[in-house]
Amino acid sequence: MLNRAVTVFDEFYNEGFCRSTKSLNALLVAGLIAKDHVEVKRIFMEFPQRYKIDPDLETYNNAIKAFCESGSSNSVYSILVDMKKGGVKPNATTFGTLLAGFYVEEKYEDVGKVLNLMKEYGIPVGVNTYNIRIQTLCILKKSNEAKTLLHGMLSKGINPNSVTYNHLIHGFCKEGNLEEAKSLFNSMVNRGLEPDSNCFFNMVHFLCQGGDFEAALKICKDSMEKKWVPKFSTMKSLVNRLVTISKVEEAKELIKNVKKKFSKNADLWDEIEKGLL
Repeated sequence: MLNRAVTVFDEFYNEGFCRSTKSLNALLVAGLIAKDHVEVKRIFMEFPQRYKIDPDLETYNNAIKAFCESGSSNSVYSILVDMKKGGVKPNATTFGTLLAGFYVEEKYEDVGKVLNLMKEYGIPVGVNTYNIRIQTLCILKKSNEAKTLLHGMLSKGINPNSVTYNHLIHGFCKEGNLEEAKSLFNSMVNRGLEPDSNCFFNMVHFLCQGGDFEAALKICKDSMEKKWVPKFSTMKSLVNRLVTISKVEEAKELIKNVKKKFSKNADLWDEIEKGLL
């Protein structure tokens, strides 16, 4: 599909139609969606000069994303030079993408360089920048390092938001540190921040997986009060595990509430409920 889009782009130019920055950006986005980073980089390097198109900030940000996602984050330094020559100022998205790239490549010295560049360009290092750094570290299973960034935010007077906590909670859950995940979940709520549905679902899933069924039950109930119900397999696991720790009545009550508030899979719950009698 991307090859066809490139062909059409060429054909339009050859037939005398003007190519625009907007159409170039659309082509780059199509390449990013297709995960064809090699082609995106080729288009970025060749097409502006070939078709006399002036790249804008979106053009550069799309190209930077391709370089960073393909493990070539260092190449972005030269792109920043080109942007400066062309009078295009990078924004928070530019540097956020670059930070994520360097974290994935574990080039922490470059992370520091990017943060310094942000200061030079007058771009504040706010909560969104921290969230990108925290999310990437959590994906890399370095949630303790991500939590250190949380402390850094607080010491600088930058308030974390629900996204910050969602990343950390998911990170610690995936690493099996459920006590830390529960602590962060409670801190989040105590700060008046609202966990989203995925945060609730992840907590219930991983707490069941880790054998903390009572905590899973409490969070599941809180989730259902908000009309969010975890997927059937997670709920079934919780019900079955509650039975194994002699909490049959709690299991029955949970099934009753699920059937009452959410009619989907009611027939399946009937079968499970019969097994508890």
